[in-house]
Parts: sequence; C-alpha cells; structure tokens
Amino acid sequence: MWKLILLATVQSLFLVTSQVFLKFAMARLGTFRWSWAFLKEAVVNWPLACSGISIAIASILWMYILRHFEFSMAYPLISISYIFGMLVAVFVFHETVPFTRWVGVFLIVAGVVLVVKN
Repeated sequence: MWKLILLATVQSLFLVTSQVFLKFAMARLGTFRWSWAFLKEAVVNWPLACSGISIAIASILWMYILRHFEFSMAYPLISISYIFGMLVAVFVFHETVPFTRWVGVFLIVAGVVLVVKN
C-alpha cells in the first residue's frame, strides 16, 4: 500500500510540474499564430521542453502503477495532484485561493484517505 501511495505522489508531482512548466512556456510564447516563426519560437522554448519531459516521466510512472496495482486503488490517488496544484497556485503563482477551494482540497484528501483504507 505504501509503495502505491509513494508512487502516486511522485507521479502527481511530475504531473503538476509539467503543468507549471507549460504555464511558463505559454507565457513566453505570446499570441498564437500559424507561422514558421511561432513554431520556431515553440521549439526553442525550454519550459515547453521541460513540460514534455515531466509529463513523459509522469506517464511512465502511471503505466508502472497501472501494471502493478488495482485500478480502483490507483486511479483515485492521482487526485493528489489537485493538492499540489493548489499549493503551486499559492506559492509559485501567488494566487489568492478562496476558502471554498481549500474546503474542496480537504474533501479530496479525505476521499483519498478513505480509498486507501482497507
């Protein structure tokens, strides 16, 4: 059980990391346009590359999890990424998160605890 929780937590961290890099990459790209210049700008965008690497690692970990653990246990655990996402919103992007969203995160945590209890 602890192995699944650890793997799901690491997978969720990589998943959130990919989204953080993607947000940074999109801020650097500017306005989307169908042009070779925009495509070149996207190809040399290092946060976009980091996002791709992070999502690839998260996907490989997810494949391992699916191969070795029950789906009904594994799938709810990826909701841990919502918790990390909220923390990133506050500490990296300096967003103000309303109380109702924190209640939602608490409910997600409570749900994960219920799922992992046998």
